[in-house]
Amino acid sequence: MSKSNTPEPRPRPEHPFARYIRILGKGRTGSRSLSQDEAYEAFAMVLRGETQPVQLGAFLMLLRVKEESPEEIAGFVQACRGNLIAPPATLVADIDWSSYAGKKHQHPWFILSMLLLVQYGCRIFVHGTTGHTPGRLYTEHAMRELGLPVASDWRAVDQALARDRLCYMSLEAFCPVLQDILQLKPLLGLRSPVNTLARLINPLRAAVSMQSVFHPAYASIHLQADQLLQQDRTMVFKGESGEVEIKPQAETRLNYLSGGELHEISLRRSITGRVEAVDTPATPPLRALWRGESEDDYGLQATLLTAATALMALRPAEDADSAMRTARQLWRDRDRARFD
Repeated sequence: MSKSNTPEPRPRPEHPFARYIRILGKGRTGSRSLSQDEAYEAFAMVLRGETQPVQLGAFLMLLRVKEESPEEIAGFVQACRGNLIAPPATLVADIDWSSYAGKKHQHPWFILSMLLLVQYGCRIFVHGTTGHTPGRLYTEHAMRELGLPVASDWRAVDQALARDRLCYMSLEAFCPVLQDILQLKPLLGLRSPVNTLARLINPLRAAVSMQSVFHPAYASIHLQADQLLQQDRTMVFKGESGEVEIKPQAETRLNYLSGGELHEISLRRSITGRVEAVDTPATPPLRALWRGESEDDYGLQATLLTAATALMALRPAEDADSAMRTARQLWRDRDRARFD
């Protein structure tokens, strides 16, 4: 019998990204977390489109099951900063305000908090995304309804911050690949590390970073990652619906980074008893409260407490009572005709 002349198939060379999947997925005793440098290299490959879809899915879910480490998040953020559409070097902000969750149970009162901080003299850059979870009101839509600046590029951000000291721009506008990965949640069925790292990008390198978490355990990961990234000041807490908004009916644990040191304080509740969720989060109640056309104790307390929390991040030496007094004064001095 003659042998076939069909050549033996050659082994396929290993894909360069496979080593990172192997590090994470080599079993209970053989796997480990990525170092910060490895995380940077791996995610830079993702952002440059050098991975296959099956590799990206495996990578994200292995990280999800393991839970990402601060070193991994810091490396991912560094990769994002190196691969985003870069802002002009002269473009600066005082506060980086991440807004990725969308409001589900209450109106977006934190937008009024930002307006008080603008009145105080702060320049606030807001970034986020929309549409990844049905039934939520996202910040981009809310700000558009209120006539507040929403930009599509860095030039428009520069103009808005110069004019209004406040501007929102979507993640899609400055890091579209990351936006695409966020939209994988309906396919994967789970959140991924992108939900964490997007909040830490701080593309303008503002001195203060305001971040919220759904689960309190993630606060320490945020802070330790920012510590590795040498962020000046970061404030992290479990906010309403996952947004940077204090819940006045609950005692809130504020976790913050200042001067390279990690701190924790508790913010007292200002409303006792149960607070019912609104039927549909909306912006007209914000207009009415700001103009003095309606009274809403929950909305006012959420606005003032969130503003006070940001003031504590801006001025680390200030305690909660002093920051709250400043927030109340800013509220009394607000321009009620702002939304006319």
